[in-house]
This record gives sequence, structure tokens and C-alpha cells, in this order.
Amino acid sequence: MIKVTSLPAVALLVALSACAAKPAKKPARVPEVGYVTVIAQTVPLEIELHGRTAAYETSDVRPQVSGLIQARNFVEGSIVHKDQTLYQIDPSLYRAAVAQAEANLANAEATRVDTAAKAARYKPLADIEAVAKQDYADAQAAANVAVAQVALAKAALDTARINLRFTRVQAPITGRIGRSLATTGALVTTGQVNALSSIQRLDPIFVDIPQSSADLVALRRELSSGGATPSSAAVRLTLEDGSPYGPSGKIEFAEPVVDPNTGTVTLRATFPNPTGLLLPGMYVRAHLSQATAQNAILAPQQGVSRDPRGNATVYLVGPGNKAVLRTIQANLTVGDKWLVTSGLASGDKVIVEGLNNLKPNQPVRPVPAGSPPQPPPGAKHSGAARPGR
Repeated sequence: MIKVTSLPAVALLVALSACAAKPAKKPARVPEVGYVTVIAQTVPLEIELHGRTAAYETSDVRPQVSGLIQARNFVEGSIVHKDQTLYQIDPSLYRAAVAQAEANLANAEATRVDTAAKAARYKPLADIEAVAKQDYADAQAAANVAVAQVALAKAALDTARINLRFTRVQAPITGRIGRSLATTGALVTTGQVNALSSIQRLDPIFVDIPQSSADLVALRRELSSGGATPSSAAVRLTLEDGSPYGPSGKIEFAEPVVDPNTGTVTLRATFPNPTGLLLPGMYVRAHLSQATAQNAILAPQQGVSRDPRGNATVYLVGPGNKAVLRTIQANLTVGDKWLVTSGLASGDKVIVEGLNNLKPNQPVRPVPAGSPPQPPPGAKHSGAARPGR
């Protein structure tokens, strides 16, 4: 006997079997993100500025007496030393002037001796009134004049000897001399406009570095607020071809005025230049640290983005492993990181990997940045070996 089942019961059984066959909905996958833990540290605030080299000392070689140049005693472009004779001017007239001054001095000295003796003879005679006192006074006055004439003759002799010495045009400083603008046989004069040559001292050498007055004011405010402390004034150079210059220099001083045309203050640094690689007028880039930030936070640049208003933002690993969006103050770069002045604290975990499509308060699976990808919790491991094994 066949048992007949009612139609409603059959429909119910079919519906239940269909529901049992439909798979359950998988839970949303939690994205993996890489983070960096930031810590407070002392950070030198290094800046890069452009500069120009300038000679440490510069001196024009000029004649101090007139005459014809008899000889040039240096090689153009060589190193000359202070008091080295560079040019020889014809000394004939100046030797004659010295001889004349010596003769005048001898004549004055003889006159002084004669008048002094006459005054000495008249004094006892005047005391006993054997001669008029006026005669003694005249003799004493003549002796005094003779003494003054001797002094004048000595001064004239000194002048003549100095002029004779000036016929040897000497180097006023030690340094590298340029090309000669006068040749043998040229007539030179005292106080002429054109220099005979120029000497520059290149070791050490100056580097003049213009800095914006606005940046300088901001730095001084930072120092006065206690957010930074002054650093050592060491400077490093990069040459025009991009290569670093070996020896480091130091800041000597800053100009006390602002250039009204450029709005800059010039810093002057000195650098050793033993090989003469740096020449006056070269363009260089100077790297220096004027201050050191205390308890500073450095955030990796790949973890910092800007919102439509230009505000710097970062994602942090928050409580419960949720992404937290935070606005920070970051206006200065230090190497490949942003210097964060507010918005972060030591120990915060800044997300630097897996930022694509990340949203605030989204659950995340944080791992240290640079870690190999990890399988999600509950995933079954395959038998295949991991790369690198």
C-alpha cells in the first residue's frame, strides 16, 4: 500500500533542503598593516643653504714710489710670501736722495757741535759780565736751533731710506698671486689707480651663506621658547658637481643687518683649503645645524599624508587594533622623515604599510613594518614551502 504525502509537506521539505545547501556568508577580511613605533629623541635641525666662496685675505700690490720697473721677481699664479720682493723699481734717484740726506745730517751735526761749544764758552763770561748777557742768549739760541736742524736732517734721512726700500715692491700678505698687470720697463707712479697684481690667501677660505631673515626669526623664537637648543656651528659643503667637500668648517659670525634687496642675513664660515680646491667665487651648498630639537618625534614620510586643507595626517594603531586618524603638525623634514611638533607621543604606532583604502576606526591586523606577510588567523597552511626556504 502506497502512502501519499500532502503537497504542503513536500514544499516545506524542498525549502529546507535548499536552505541547508546555501553556504554561510564569510566574515570580512581584516587588512594587515605595517607600523613603526615612534620615540622621542634629540634631533639636530639641519638645513641646506647656498653659498659662495671668498678669499680669506685679499691685497692689491701697488707701488709706493715712482719709477721704472727693472725686474719682476715672481711666477704668475704661484704662492708668494709676506715681504717677498715682487718688483724692483729703479733705485738710482732714491740712493742719491739717501746720500744727500746723510750729507745734510753730517752738516747739521757739525753745526750743532760748533754752536754748543760757543754757548758753553759764553756762559762763564756772561756770569762775570765779561760779555753781554744778550750775546750768551744768542749763542744758546743758535745751539738750540742746531739741535733742531739735526733732528730734521735725521727725519729726512729716514724718509729717504724708506723711499729707497719702497723701490722693492714687497708682498703685503702670503697667498697666491694673480697675473702681473705691469711689465719690465713700465713706468709706475705713487698712488696710481691700477694695481700691479693681486694676492689672495685661500687657506683657510671664507664661505658666505645667505639665510632668509624669516627663517632666522623662526629659529630664534624656537630657541627662546625652549623647544630647541643651539647646536655646534659645524658646516659641511657640497660642490657644484654634487661631490662632498672633505674638511668641515665652522660659522664665524652672522651679519647684524638684513639685506633689504634680498631679505637675507649673511652667515660667514671658514673652511680649511690646504689643496686649493676651493677658489673664490665658487658656488657651493652648505649643510649646517643651527639648533637641536629636544624630545622630537620623527615620523616616516610614507606614513604622513595631507588632507584637502593641507593638514598633515597619520593613521595610528589604536585601542582594539583599530585604525585611528590623527592630525599632526609637521612642517620640516629631517632626512627621510617629518619632524612632528605636535599630534604624536613617544610610543605611538604609526601605520606606514597597507594604507590603501584604510578608513578611520577600521579593524586592522598590525605587524611591524617590513615583516613578511602573515596568513590571517584561522587560515589553513598549505604544504608548499615559504619563499626563501
